[in-house]
Amino acid sequence: MTTLYVTEPYSVIKKEGETLVINVPADEKKNKPARKIEVPTIKVSEVVVLGDSTFTAQALATLLDQKVEITFLNAFGNFRGRVIPQEGRNSLLRLNQFRAHEDARRSFELARQFVSGKLHNMKTLLLRSNRRLNDPIITRATESLSGIQEQVEKLECDGEPPAEPGKPQKGTSWGTLQGLEGAGSAEYFEGFGRLLRGDPALKFETRNRRPPRDPVNALLSYGYSLLQHQCASALQTASLDPYIGFLHSSQYSKPALSLDLMEEFRSPIVDSVVITLINNRIIKADDFIGEMGTFRLKDGARRTFLEKYEERMNTQIAHPVFKYQATYRRCIELQARLIAKTLGGELDAYVPFKVR
Repeated sequence: MTTLYVTEPYSVIKKEGETLVINVPADEKKNKPARKIEVPTIKVSEVVVLGDSTFTAQALATLLDQKVEITFLNAFGNFRGRVIPQEGRNSLLRLNQFRAHEDARRSFELARQFVSGKLHNMKTLLLRSNRRLNDPIITRATESLSGIQEQVEKLECDGEPPAEPGKPQKGTSWGTLQGLEGAGSAEYFEGFGRLLRGDPALKFETRNRRPPRDPVNALLSYGYSLLQHQCASALQTASLDPYIGFLHSSQYSKPALSLDLMEEFRSPIVDSVVITLINNRIIKADDFIGEMGTFRLKDGARRTFLEKYEERMNTQIAHPVFKYQATYRRCIELQARLIAKTLGGELDAYVPFKVR
């Protein structure tokens, strides 16, 4: 089972027998002839459409019958919408999710665990990558991250979450947690930039977005967008509402819980893919298009990114809680289930995903 990415604009996806047929039109500007791609429907677990393409009603119905979710993104990777099979029927679990969101201590404890998992995994990526480099600045960043994580794990809730979404007061436990997360991210990205040893033109100084102002940030943002939709899908499968979060404030049109869950997987999945692509010179500076101060991948490089991203999602590791082998994609689903079991009262506390 795999994710089918439809990257060619104006493609038409039809069903013929037990096969999905993607009819890709000719592109005269690029001197590309029309072609047909066939994929057995039984092998498809998710479809992601980038740009403008069309599904026939029969193809759409078949995918929904097979519980296949379809996500629509624009050419830049920004979310447009999602077609999903029937959602989870566990309304009682979603009621528990809403109650936990309104309970300051339960909400804070979940938020704290998301941050702890994020910090641990950022530190682990730096430690692994620095074994060969032995860079003192990266070493200092890992030591700082260890200290910040220790502070996070000792935090206790001292009151209500911020009255204004996303703006906790300084000096409160919520404000301290947000400050520690920000400090940890700053330390991490300082070290992250020193891990990139490929094309000298691909420099990374600091994390920026909306829009990404350099090619490396464009890669990160593109990957995070794909990852966020994977997290939303896993949460919906677990009968949770991806818009009611704990670390990220719940606001109109903000998939807060998807962003919460994604924090643990940013570095082991997306950041790892970006490092591999740049350091192996698979993607170089001339694989990007710069327009009005922002950057995006060219079509061929985008397909390369998607291939490496899928390889990473399908990489098997020992799940840190359940101990058996699972792909990263499956690990995301398992973490969503752990959130559900915590909210449903089957677990005393949520255990974040922490790679070794």
